[in-house]
Amino acid sequence: MKVIIDLIEDIRDEIQNQDHFHMEAMLLKENPNNTNELIYAGEAPISSFDYQIRNKKLLFSVDKDSACLQVGDMLKHIMILDMSSMMSEIRLFVNAEYPSVEIIGFGKSIEAKKYILIIKI
Repeated sequence: MKVIIDLIEDIRDEIQNQDHFHMEAMLLKENPNNTNELIYAGEAPISSFDYQIRNKKLLFSVDKDSACLQVGDMLKHIMILDMSSMMSEIRLFVNAEYPSVEIIGFGKSIEAKKYILIIKI
């Protein structure tokens, strides 16, 4: 389980808080030939996020038809949260079938200016 503070620390360490990076979700799935291995299954732009106070979750959403969320636009909203809120879980809304998918890791592409949330379905 990844929490908001994990996300903030990774952004600081991996891309030095560069606010112009855009956010994407990378999907991994089990290799049908080897269930112990994950394989790349695609990427989608992250378009928005919603901090759910009651559920203590930061829920990102993907939408191929919307503008990609910039790291700086997200950080300015979550950096003001108190320490208790920083321990809230981060999840990803993919679609109605996958409304709250766990983030299993983070990644980056310096060349493409992408910061990536990695999920497994």
